[in-house]
Amino acid sequence: MDTPAKTTEAAIETPLTKVFEKLGTSPKGLSAPEAKERLEEYGYNTLAEKKVNPLVKFLGYFWGPIPWMIEVAAVLSMIVRHWADFIIIIILLAFNGLVGFWQEYQAGNAVEALKKKLALKSRALRDGHWQQINAKELVPGDIIRLRLGDIIPADVMLFDCEYLSVDQSALTGESLPVNKTAGDSAYSGSIAKQGEMLGLVTATGNDTYFGKTAKLVASAKPVSHFQKAVLQIGDYLIYLSLGLVAALILVQLFRGTALLELVQFALILTVASIPVAMPAVLSVTMAVGALALSKLKAIVSRLESIEEMAGMDILCSDKTGTLTQNKLTLGDPLIFKAKDSQDLILAAALASKAEDQDAIDLALGKQAGVE
Repeated sequence: MDTPAKTTEAAIETPLTKVFEKLGTSPKGLSAPEAKERLEEYGYNTLAEKKVNPLVKFLGYFWGPIPWMIEVAAVLSMIVRHWADFIIIIILLAFNGLVGFWQEYQAGNAVEALKKKLALKSRALRDGHWQQINAKELVPGDIIRLRLGDIIPADVMLFDCEYLSVDQSALTGESLPVNKTAGDSAYSGSIAKQGEMLGLVTATGNDTYFGKTAKLVASAKPVSHFQKAVLQIGDYLIYLSLGLVAALILVQLFRGTALLELVQFALILTVASIPVAMPAVLSVTMAVGALALSKLKAIVSRLESIEEMAGMDILCSDKTGTLTQNKLTLGDPLIFKAKDSQDLILAAALASKAEDQDAIDLALGKQAGVE
């Protein structure tokens, strides 16, 4: 097998027959051993996620302007031996870190569980027959079937049949579905709106158009309004406390105060000007909001998003379809020329394609007893 074209861009510039040749496959698909070998080579058809050590994530809650001020207050309290203040400050600092870390940890677990529950399935041609497999197990060279309503699980080059309408607005910004024909490419994450075609998988995971787009979005790392506000408050208080300490030192030096007494005054003023309880109050307030949202089955992955949501005036969303039990059943058929309703249902079921896993076809097959 030649070195496969690992990107959709490379496949677009190559004739379909050459792509089949480079990928070492055919319209008959891959065998199970070939698919396993390629899975080991290319990895799962998922976007790589950067896992952060829980300890590092926890320590991150003690890093930043506000935590620095609190930590300085703790050190100063220890220096002047105000042990009651020291203990209170340490408890508040630890409480703030624990609340934020625990909330994010729970949200992360909930999101992981949701991802597993919503894992995409795909119909792939393996060992000469159609199989329903997890989309993450697709590899370059696989042959998949795409039909109405399918989320395209990987970058593919289309062939067979004549027509497929694809909504790729989330990736390219095009307002209308794009008509695809044999030899055209379709991107992972786009949605099949009309038609039916077969697709040759040309790229998976991070090599897809969607994967590259997601990587760019992740690298942006925007700072939320809440984070900006907290940083501004922290900077303001730091400058204010430094200014007050400088003014105190100048006044006391002018009065001839002893150096030890001057240091104690400066330390006390610094500790008093640091809002040690502010982070804890903010974390508790947002945690309460996250708890309220969780009862409505909304998962908050970052506590800062609570403030962002509360600051919105208008939320625009696009929702199609209806909320249902996701169960389609067949009603009473209207008979024109069939002998009876069962004869009509059986004919319709035999005309359906079981490998498509279409909801209507499945309902017909279940009613006819030919699942």
